[in-house]
Amino acid sequence: MVKVLISDKMSPRAEQIFKDRGVEVDVITGMSPEELKACIGEYSGLAIRSASKATAEIIAAADNLKVIGRAGIGVDNVDIKAATNKGIVVMNTPFGNAITTAEHAITMMLSCAREIPQANESTHAGKWEKSRFMGVEIMGKTLGLIGAGNIGSVVADRAQGLKMKVVAYDPYLSPERAKDIGVEKVELDELFKRADFISLHTPMTDSTRGIINAEAFAKMKDGVRIVNCARGGLVVEADLIAAIESGKCAGAAMDVFEVEPAKDNAMFGNPRIICTPHLGASTSEAQENVALQIAEQISDYLLTGAVTNALNMPSVSAEDAPRLQPYMKLAEQLGSFAGQVTQTGILSVTIEYEGHVAELNTKPLTAVVLQGLLSPMLEGVNMVSAPAMAKERDICISEVTSERPTEYQTLISLTVKTETQTRTVRGTLFAGKDPRIVDIKGISMDAKLGEHMLYMTNKDQPGFIGGLGTVLGDAGINVATFNLGRAEEGGEAIALIEVDNCVSEDILNKLQGLDQVVRAQCLQF
Repeated sequence: MVKVLISDKMSPRAEQIFKDRGVEVDVITGMSPEELKACIGEYSGLAIRSASKATAEIIAAADNLKVIGRAGIGVDNVDIKAATNKGIVVMNTPFGNAITTAEHAITMMLSCAREIPQANESTHAGKWEKSRFMGVEIMGKTLGLIGAGNIGSVVADRAQGLKMKVVAYDPYLSPERAKDIGVEKVELDELFKRADFISLHTPMTDSTRGIINAEAFAKMKDGVRIVNCARGGLVVEADLIAAIESGKCAGAAMDVFEVEPAKDNAMFGNPRIICTPHLGASTSEAQENVALQIAEQISDYLLTGAVTNALNMPSVSAEDAPRLQPYMKLAEQLGSFAGQVTQTGILSVTIEYEGHVAELNTKPLTAVVLQGLLSPMLEGVNMVSAPAMAKERDICISEVTSERPTEYQTLISLTVKTETQTRTVRGTLFAGKDPRIVDIKGISMDAKLGEHMLYMTNKDQPGFIGGLGTVLGDAGINVATFNLGRAEEGGEAIALIEVDNCVSEDILNKLQGLDQVVRAQCLQF
């Protein structure tokens, strides 16, 4: 039975989505880490917001967990590495609160430009300090965006509507995308030099941590204003305070902090710094949207295998999932075959997709190939953890797609380079659904893989089949299918034989003793 736990407060409609789709759901909020750890083992899915922490310790106890869904964009409360290593998909909802967060950033920028909160407080106090609050216009000013993804691009659109010039620093922003959203792509130092306002919209990574610091302020215009509605820690708070006090920075608007909840912070009380308690996604519309989206995404994955907005594996749409299913089986078999016959360290893997398969979303197929390849060597590998495990072992992965016609309508080729040799195995689908091995090391075959297989390399000489049959017959092992191939007459040959029972080590030794046999190995699929 598929069962999901909602451990943070969400719209009741999220719970109803699970129920309507036949997913059993429990709503238990406010649990301590110990309580969550004690119960997480019985659930297939976990839906959270920001309160619950999916730590490595809790993930280790999640024996049945397949997916963690964060209703929102930030996943600082999820140990993604631990989840990936355990094969758990981690999803978020990057689009559900993009509008809300962008609107908050624009509001903070305007408030900073006109000192709205300070003027409001002064007026409520019975003062009439009209001359004290001298703001600046934003029309014609330059806004520098650090990060131009989902939220940053919305901010850019709104800022252009306010007649601002927008420049953006984002290593992943293509020139075409920059043109589409109407921004000028620049390097970070150029942004610091030109921007009147700087708004941050980037995730927290090793390269972005403390990106606004004393060195950065030294490169900025005098009177620059900083807006951070992204992640605490992107701005070095002590350096911001120093820039405010020196007059380098005219003001700042901060929605996020290095330590949250922020109940005691050196910025509090500074008249030039506006602070809000992480309100970027705090609108009723956004909270409703992300809750409903994560419920749909978790349900889709658990019920159909569709993957949306995953942070640690390729996406698979609900439409693609059934189309990919037969290819998934073929990919897993190719990987498993190569993994079982590989006996030395793997240096590189190349997967080539040709024909019809090249038109599909091949990223999940590559993950499944790696799952099959690494499973004989490593315990608990699945399509989520396999790419990360390959990377940890410095295995170079290459993916090639080609729609050029071949003798097969669809063809997947897997080449594995090890410390001692390079081996290629190819496979196709017969009738669009039945996986077949059609080539091993350049030798053509037509082999359907069963549960128990014998893989043999031998010299193409008379007597091999007779000797093989005698050994298997004497052992009472029945042959289900028999597939042979050879490079040339009298040269190297390969046999793939499906048998009804697992072949013992003793029988393998007898097969290995036949004059024509180079190698005999039992494979499991």
